[in-house]
Parts: sequence; structure tokens; C-alpha cells
Amino acid sequence: MQSLLRLAFPPQCVSCGELVERDFGLCGECWHDTPFTAGLVCDRCGVPLPGRDEGRAEHCDDCLTIARPWHRGRAAMLYKANARKLVLALKHGDRLDLARPAAQWMAGVAGPLVSYESVIVPIPAHRMRLLQRRYNQAAVLGNEIARILNLDTIPDLLTRVRRTPSQDGKSREERFANLAEAIKSTRHAVQRLAGRPVILVDDVMTSGATMAAAADAVHAAGARRVDVLVMARVAKDA
Repeated sequence: MQSLLRLAFPPQCVSCGELVERDFGLCGECWHDTPFTAGLVCDRCGVPLPGRDEGRAEHCDDCLTIARPWHRGRAAMLYKANARKLVLALKHGDRLDLARPAAQWMAGVAGPLVSYESVIVPIPAHRMRLLQRRYNQAAVLGNEIARILNLDTIPDLLTRVRRTPSQDGKSREERFANLAEAIKSTRHAVQRLAGRPVILVDDVMTSGATMAAAADAVHAAGARRVDVLVMARVAKDA
């Protein structure tokens, strides 16, 4: 039956639709056009850095100058070229099928963040945005990552207490001001956290303002440590 199904519905590239060998994969051309992170990366945000990885923590200019209320961070891709296309398709195009390969790529770089006690917590979406979009892409990614890594998830630990305007076009300072006090922990879910380390999950990190607001809320909820994991990181030269 499986062979018949594969004949009728052969695996296709999740980006362009070309035939591929495996389900939920990229064709060679799309893979080449997708800027996956590799080698030496910033230990706080996951952006690639020049030089060789010699096993010690290095940090990008932003993470050296901006206070980051989390311990370590990783990103599966840079937010440009085909990675940007995939993020936007997941976020705005109802392409929930992309969550599975994206979560695999994210889990692939998450090793330094993970302990057996880690719990996955997605960045929350405001209820009005959920009504418009019908799903929170961060929660969808978080559920998949938790399944792949065999970790617990608390999807309702955080909530957006106010609807923030879009971050597009805002300066770094405006982005942080926009998110100030916008994310809080939910009282009914805090008990399930019980002081465990948290991995915050989102689709994109730009300035880090959203992650900072969420990390502050998770620390206030009693997390032992906070790390961050994103599908794509916006870089200055991207």
C-alpha cells in the first residue's frame, strides 16, 4: 500500500514542488538557496560568525552590546533567500506542513541548549492575531520540536497581555519599547514549570526584543535557565 501511495503521490520539495527522494525535504537547488547556519555562530543568538569554531563561546556585536536575558541561543537559518520564503509561507500562507522539516532543522542545531529537564515554550500570539491567522506558528514549531527531542512543552505558559503594533520599520529601541510588559506568564501554567530550564521557540529573531520580553516573563515564572531557538535569524548583512 505504501508503495502504491508513493507512486500516486511521490515526495515533493517543500519549497518548489519538484520531485525529491524523501518526504518533507528540499530539492538540491532549494537546499543550495537556503542559508542554513553552520560552523562558528554567536552563542547567544545563533548568527554565523567569521572564523573557526574552536569550542569556546563567541558573541556577535549585537549580543556584546545589548543585554540578553537568556543564556544561549541558536537559529537554523539566516532570514534571507529561500529561508525567508519558507518562514513567510509558514507564518502567513497556511503552510503548516513546513513545521515538520523546520522543526527538524531547528532540532539539529539545538543540542547545546537541551538537557533532559528542558521544557519547550513558544512565543505567544495575541488572541486577536490568533483569530486572524487561526494558529500560532511558534506553538506549531514548538510542538514538533518537543516531539522530535522527546521534551515536554508548556504551550500556554506565556500570554500576550496587549496587542502590539507590527515591529516592521521600527528601530531597535522602538522594537524593545513596543514589547515592554507585553508578555506575561499565566498563573495556571506556572506550577507545571517547577523551576525547570526553558527553551523559548519562535520563527524569526530580528532585534531580540520579543525574546527578551518573553525571557523576562519566564524568569519571573521561576525558570532555572532560559535559552532561545528560532527557525531564522535576521542578520545585518542579510
